[in-house]
Amino acid sequence: MTLPEYAPYVIVGAGVHGLSTAYHLAVLLRERGLGSGKDIVILDKGDVGSGASGIACGVVRNNYFQPAMRELMAHSVAVWEEDAETYSYHPVGYMQISAESMHADVASIYDQQKAIGYESSFIEGERDSARYMQSIFSDWQAQGVTSVLHEKKGGYANNMLAMQGLWKKAQSEGVRLFGGTTVTGFRSASGNSSAISTVLTDRGEIGCEQVVIGAGPWVRDFWSMLELPPTIEVRGGDGTLHRDVPMWKFWQLEEGVLAVDPDIQKTNDGNMPPVIHIDTDAPLHSIVDGSLITDELWGIYYKPDFNFNGIQGGAMPYEVTTPAEELAIDPYGPASPEWISSPDFAVMWVSALAHCQKRFEGRMADYHKEPSGGVGCFTPDSFPVIDVFRENAWVIADSNHGYKMIGVGKLLAQEILGEKSRLLEPFRFARYAEGKLHPVSNSPYPWS
Repeated sequence: MTLPEYAPYVIVGAGVHGLSTAYHLAVLLRERGLGSGKDIVILDKGDVGSGASGIACGVVRNNYFQPAMRELMAHSVAVWEEDAETYSYHPVGYMQISAESMHADVASIYDQQKAIGYESSFIEGERDSARYMQSIFSDWQAQGVTSVLHEKKGGYANNMLAMQGLWKKAQSEGVRLFGGTTVTGFRSASGNSSAISTVLTDRGEIGCEQVVIGAGPWVRDFWSMLELPPTIEVRGGDGTLHRDVPMWKFWQLEEGVLAVDPDIQKTNDGNMPPVIHIDTDAPLHSIVDGSLITDELWGIYYKPDFNFNGIQGGAMPYEVTTPAEELAIDPYGPASPEWISSPDFAVMWVSALAHCQKRFEGRMADYHKEPSGGVGCFTPDSFPVIDVFRENAWVIADSNHGYKMIGVGKLLAQEILGEKSRLLEPFRFARYAEGKLHPVSNSPYPWS
């Protein structure tokens, strides 16, 4: 298709945020008599799900220590549930299984989940936690666990199938997608306004009224195109002002697949299990040679997934030391020789599976050898920034919380049409200067 000279709404990125915003905005325009999906154009240098959304693990959870994140995730879970079949969503639930150092944090999550009506069960104490887990998996044997938070909602979605379903819904509303189109910059209208009037691409220019950027780890580049600051001031919770804080940092994501029949992970009653996430400080030993991998807090997550054809999951990421402005994001994900999971991860993750359940002992040879992983782009406090800049450029910087946050596009569509969202308010950029930061948990993960 020939690139149009003008579209009222131009969305950059055909991943979960771009597609969700496009679909929900199209619906609102039609329902309110303000236009239709034909007023919306999506641009992507690849195609639907060709970035982070297309290789995501796909876990959908509410398990956050931060109240604002819990409310936002409860909203997103509800959006997943609106059309589970089209979104290839599996509402099997989610379990946070934790060491004593996280007990108080997880208890707080449970109390606040009850307060917002999000159904979960909380089991406390080492003996009761083990008994509860063995009632689900007879071979459960993890050590160092003193609490279990079992979310009855949530689960996971198949990455590409979900994106294709979301695109199908947007397309049915008349939204147009121009793949193979690289955005190279933005131009403002003449005069004193800083608003974006034109989106520049390698295929031509598009005039617009509103721009939405949902570009995953490439948000760093669009931030620069918008002439926004590479470093910022952050006021800490104690009032201390920290200057010249880098706006972006990258973490290497560690994920992989155990190539076994996914049915191997069925529960005692023969059903598909919830997603498992465990954080424990019990010593972890290699199933390859018995050596000590770590005796500090460690964590993994895993689930059976027929889309990945095995047991799929990951472990704690590690911070990339390359300066954010110098890091090469492309080629992305498994296509990169640099940003893929290491052999050390494979041994750690499979050993951790065996630590948790006897059925995974002796399975190192089943680890899928194809490359996996990628890098995530994180904000200064590792939580999303969702805000409008330059008067009409809406930025969704998800800080690698992205895939599960399908509801953000729905909320943003409402904001574009003038309805401010209470759920998005805690994620404004101004929080850094104002010191309105999210509380930090004792989890080993930067996004918890």
